[in-house]
Amino acid sequence: MLDRRSFLMLAAAASMATPLSLRGESNTLPPWAPGVLEIHHIDTGRGNATLILYPDGTTLLIDAGEAHSALRTMPPASPDASRPAGEWVARYVRRHIGRIHRSELDLMLLTHLHGDHVGEVAATSPASSRGDYRVTGAAFVAEALPVRDCIDRGWPDYSYPAALKDPNSINYTRLAKSMADHGTRVQRAIAGSASQCGLRQEPSRYPDFNARILAVNGDVWQGNGEASRSFFPAVTGMPAADLPTENMCSIAVRLRYGGFRYYTGGDLSDDTIYGRLPWHDIESPVAAACGPVSMAVANHHGYYDAEGPAAVRALRPRAWIIPGWHVTHPALSTLATLLSPELYPGDRSLFALGMTPESLLVNERLAPKLSSTTGHIVVRVPPGGRDFTVFLVNPKDETDTVTASFGPFPS
Repeated sequence: MLDRRSFLMLAAAASMATPLSLRGESNTLPPWAPGVLEIHHIDTGRGNATLILYPDGTTLLIDAGEAHSALRTMPPASPDASRPAGEWVARYVRRHIGRIHRSELDLMLLTHLHGDHVGEVAATSPASSRGDYRVTGAAFVAEALPVRDCIDRGWPDYSYPAALKDPNSINYTRLAKSMADHGTRVQRAIAGSASQCGLRQEPSRYPDFNARILAVNGDVWQGNGEASRSFFPAVTGMPAADLPTENMCSIAVRLRYGGFRYYTGGDLSDDTIYGRLPWHDIESPVAAACGPVSMAVANHHGYYDAEGPAAVRALRPRAWIIPGWHVTHPALSTLATLLSPELYPGDRSLFALGMTPESLLVNERLAPKLSSTTGHIVVRVPPGGRDFTVFLVNPKDETDTVTASFGPFPS
């Protein structure tokens, strides 16, 4: 077996990108212009956060994770550990919405209520002066800049499928109440809705853009209009061990811009407990409702219980994003599924964030097929959505230096 240094060098050399200096390209992101869709997958090494700039300048942040526990299983914090991850996310958001002359978030969507998506409370998390919550993850964003609309899976009572017990989830609900008290419109996501996450600035100018909520709490869009149906049975009287998990209740969203399609589904999974509970595979019906896409974010960080064959076959993207932050992200079996030509034909590129050296070693057989293993991953889609380009951005400072580019890929 290769030693660690040799293997990491091999994995880096296997990147499909040509260095920008050899291609005569700039090492800065191209300026945003009206009509461009830009998707920023932010690599803090501590959880999920994705900033999206719509073609009309609408700003959307999906998740703002901040994990603290089990630090030995995580990569080094990015840019570094001098600030909490949520604060780094807030700074990234402020910097990049400033590029398009915006100073507020139109939309913040939290896919579900786990700490690596909304913020984990640690002993060092400060108490807020704005409400009865600790400042972590999404709270840093909400306190750093105005948020017009916040969408989550449970507002206002957060009672489905059962009362919350996780202190991180409870802390988030207190944040949501404070945001509502300070003027943010907080809403529960509605499966099938094409308006909740839609364009806010100039919607009439971009009729070929659509943002659809595919699923939430097991309710899945049915493909026509805004109708949905529940894939979960009634929970009344259900044993606690069989209830839908927080991950299973994640919000899933599909963006459509001309020919470009993008899927993201939080921590949806397909673990049926060895077939005992078939309905626990919620990612498969969601993927079927979504249909083929140009790019997909791997559910649940590419963990062992997500992106099963049915979901991969239904989505069949040209590019996958794997939002890692833990030594187990992604699982080797999941990588094999994402790469399998048995599930759909054609080339595909896999871009990972936040992989650890240990994860690279465990995934030695397939890791050289990854186009990236760390760094912010920025996707740009030109007007009309005919193709897309992927930029890898250095996460270790705030200069937003582009280190590689990939594509353009046809949508």
